[in-house]
Amino acid sequence: MQEVASTPAVAEGVPAQEPPTIAELVGALGLRERKKRARRDALIDATHRLVDRDGLDAVTVEAICEAAGVSVRTFFNYFETKDDAVLGHATYPIDPVLEDEFAAGGPTGHLLTDVEHLVASLLEAAPSARARMAKGLEIAAREPRLLARHLAWLDKHKGLLMTLVARRLGDDPVHPPETVASLALFLTHASFVRWEARGGTGEVRDHLHDVLGELRALLADDTTTARDAAAARDADPARDAGPARGG
Repeated sequence: MQEVASTPAVAEGVPAQEPPTIAELVGALGLRERKKRARRDALIDATHRLVDRDGLDAVTVEAICEAAGVSVRTFFNYFETKDDAVLGHATYPIDPVLEDEFAAGGPTGHLLTDVEHLVASLLEAAPSARARMAKGLEIAAREPRLLARHLAWLDKHKGLLMTLVARRLGDDPVHPPETVASLALFLTHASFVRWEARGGTGEVRDHLHDVLGELRALLADDTTTARDAAAARDADPARDAGPARGG
């Protein structure tokens, strides 16, 4: 017979603590994510300042951590190398929980919709300001090894995406895993392009849904739908903020 853990006794005169509501749990998660983003951005900004001042080769991880006010251990929770900190590369941008959910056929069971959720997770790892991204690219333009690192990072994550898609599709896939992985990378890139074209305001992820809608219309050769969508965006610029985030 399975033993059931007893509920801890409440001291007399001390009111029982109410369990957190769902809204409180979601709010706490949001706060943790914002703190992680702020810490990550601080590391990127410190790296950019030091590289501008001292040059890429002279900057150490220890100096970056001192400038950002974090430990070396914390640095490696976010970046594999100082080069990745310059470029804003996340150590592993796909949330492991979402990865397992996708591989198991979730979250909706519809492949293209689930790819959209996966790409949204990738875009969450993007640097959170246009100027920050531009600075990383500016430094990369004068440091050839950073461009090589960026290409190697893209290739690595394309391989990781292909492996993940293959897990989902199984031994006899309906679609080639490399095609689905390439689609995910395209949606990532196109969302960045759209974000940049609209002034780099807000989050890159907010443009993903519209990019996917435009791609659907293009593949269906549905000119009317594409024109209607464009007209709706022109009439309501706030729509570019994207759909409400629901996970």
